[in-house]
Amino acid sequence: MAYLLLSLTILFWAGNLVSARAIHADIEPVTLALLRWSLVLLLILPWALPRLWRQRSVLLRHLPILLVLSILGVANFNTFLYIGLQDTTASNGALMQSAIPVVILLLSAVLLREPTTGRQWLGVLISILGVAVLITRADPEMLLNLSFNPGDIWIGAAVLTWSLYSLALRWRPAELDGFTLFACNVLIGVLALLPFALNEQHSATALQWSPSVLSAVAYMAIFPSILAYLFWNRGVAELGAARAGLFIHLMPLFGVLLSVLFLGETLHLYHALGMLLIFTGIYLATLSKTTGKLQSKRS
Repeated sequence: MAYLLLSLTILFWAGNLVSARAIHADIEPVTLALLRWSLVLLLILPWALPRLWRQRSVLLRHLPILLVLSILGVANFNTFLYIGLQDTTASNGALMQSAIPVVILLLSAVLLREPTTGRQWLGVLISILGVAVLITRADPEMLLNLSFNPGDIWIGAAVLTWSLYSLALRWRPAELDGFTLFACNVLIGVLALLPFALNEQHSATALQWSPSVLSAVAYMAIFPSILAYLFWNRGVAELGAARAGLFIHLMPLFGVLLSVLFLGETLHLYHALGMLLIFTGIYLATLSKTTGKLQSKRS
């Protein structure tokens, strides 16, 4: 059951990219992020509100780190994704997100001075090269002329933001259970997004509540937000964080398949080259180390 739940989680996350890309011309990105998380908040509020009230003293005591986690994990990450998907494909977004484990390793080494082997550094460099291939479409002239798709830059910012969020989780309040932390992050994230969404609407055309927009927002709130959270926690509880983390590498597979099926996106040679480089870097930097740990535990 854990394998199914974790696979569904990644499928839901990939569907988030495809849904956002499908309606990118119908709704502004910050507004989309606000609507998604506002609906999440409304759906979980009956269960979350009593927990938040009981833990109010803990929440106030740890407000600085909670603000950091909420801004990075809820407000910034998804908003940057949606901004990026205004100009780039869902396939590119999924492939670039697959580099997150390597970016986390890089930031851990640089910011937290965690020990890193030469093989891991090689993996980091290869994965970064893979991302560069995706951003430049394997065209050296784009690099020389500094002519990049702004959407890919925003996706890169989202990858960096989620990696920083993942590092910051080590300072999460130990007194808070996972659901209460999630609810707090959503609440703060909605409050942070509200003024930016209102400002966005001043210069945007009136929002059209079409069936496609309504269904996309509903999907984003229920599947990649609430259900993915519950499924991921269940999978981690049964398999452990290390083994569950390996399922994240299904993101580019699901993302590319959904993009081709539902958006009619076309895959190019640079997609395959970028994916190969990123996966090679991930293996060198993370998978080989994780596999070694699992084998040593089994023995």
